Amino acid sequence: MKVIISPAKKMNMDADFLPSRNAPVYLEKAQKLKEYLQSLTYEELKKLLSCNDEIARLNYERYQTMDLCGYTNPAILSFDGIQYKYMAPQVFEYDYFNYIEDHLRILSGFYGILKPFDGVVPYRLEMQAKLKTDCCHNLYNYWKDDIYRDLTRNDTTILNLASAEYSKTVEKYLTANVNYVTCKFGEQIGGKVIEKGVYVKMARGEMVRFMAENAIEDLAEIKEFNRLGFVYKDEFSDNNTFVFVKISRTNRIFH
Repeated sequence: MKVIISPAKKMNMDADFLPSRNAPVYLEKAQKLKEYLQSLTYEELKKLLSCNDEIARLNYERYQTMDLCGYTNPAILSFDGIQYKYMAPQVFEYDYFNYIEDHLRILSGFYGILKPFDGVVPYRLEMQAKLKTDCCHNLYNYWKDDIYRDLTRNDTTILNLASAEYSKTVEKYLTANVNYVTCKFGEQIGGKVIEKGVYVKMARGEMVRFMAENAIEDLAEIKEFNRLGFVYKDEFSDNNTFVFVKISRTNRIFH
């Protein structure tokens, strides 16, 4: 089983207590992207990244001096968004690291796909960025089925904890022999389950931690997840979507 998650926009290089183990599988393609991004002017890069001046300046300097084979940090310790804070890999036990190295994959607009201990450098490039070159119309076209092929090389089960921006790089290429299940986290409102961004990111991070702590190998075991007030609801779920509903404190007391 492979578990896919999104990267975070914010990155750091402070977590140096564990070394990188591998180079990203598509490092050569990332190198070509780097060279293209280095060729952009500051204004062109800012427009591509759709960000403010502070972020644009930081990333313009990053790309101008970037060395993908120099000093790197493990990917799982480099991303710094809400999902990663709730996953809290900085306090993982070593068994948990071994589990995620086998099962977890981080999808990336810049690197394509990353194992947790692949060595990375800080970058900013969202998968939906309007990057258009002589060789591609956008990043989805640039990566084509590379990400999917790597995911399914030795597995036929994928658990999707990624946002739609990233999971579509996989879903476009799904074949009948692959068991693809998406986890949905939301609140029940008027008979429907409504997702709210921050809670979804929190739950995705907690789900990865839950799976690592329990060394989960069977999709059915995921239904036991009950953190942050979320519980599995069979009535909203099907074979391809596992729905977890956030139970209010009142409901937990009386039910």
